[in-house]
Amino acid sequence: MKIKKLIDSFNYAIEGIIYTFKTEKNMKIHFAAAILVLILSLFYNFSKLEMIAIIVTISLVLMAEMINTAVETIVDLITDEYHVLAKIAKDIAAGAVLISALNAIFVAYLLFFNRLNPWTNILLTKLKNSPAHVTFITLIVVMIVTIILKAYFGKGTPLRGGLPSGHSAIAFCLATASTFISKNILLSTISFIMAFMVAQSRVEGNIHSTFQVIVGSIIGILITVLFFQIVK
Repeated sequence: MKIKKLIDSFNYAIEGIIYTFKTEKNMKIHFAAAILVLILSLFYNFSKLEMIAIIVTISLVLMAEMINTAVETIVDLITDEYHVLAKIAKDIAAGAVLISALNAIFVAYLLFFNRLNPWTNILLTKLKNSPAHVTFITLIVVMIVTIILKAYFGKGTPLRGGLPSGHSAIAFCLATASTFISKNILLSTISFIMAFMVAQSRVEGNIHSTFQVIVGSIIGILITVLFFQIVK
């Protein structure tokens, strides 16, 4: 029972993200910017602290936009007439988004300016020595793409049902990444068998259709192959 409540909590939280993405144009822009920054980070040898700064900054912008949406929804629920206090509440929430966005621009300037300098493009070659970093970024992008597609098709819940199967996408993403990293046929075979078992369990449990699982698996594989080929 506790596990079901925990899963429901995750579902509600992700549904909140999906709702904000579907209804707010700015959230779509934030997601696009987040994916772009994560992809760019693949080409530069960021330290752990710099990666933490990037992840925290992205999270801060997304959280601010979601809080802004929540405030606007609550205000609209309470009153549909103009009121100075309602305006103040919405303005303050929008101001929080602006501050987080300006902070993101400042962080991006500090982290990327020198690295985008033509004289330092040699750093691009260093990424091939960081397979763990590539895998981490690929996994995040696969999760974001899955959420976007679930929001677009609007079926199922974030963690149960709908197109595509997120579990299958993540499982095959990790299996493909392990193949690139290990270059060991035995480990690769075991990884894909485990990914197949994850996908099969989603169908066996009547959580996803075979088509939804196949689409999720293809997404996980294609995105991972694309990222590892980019840095090859």
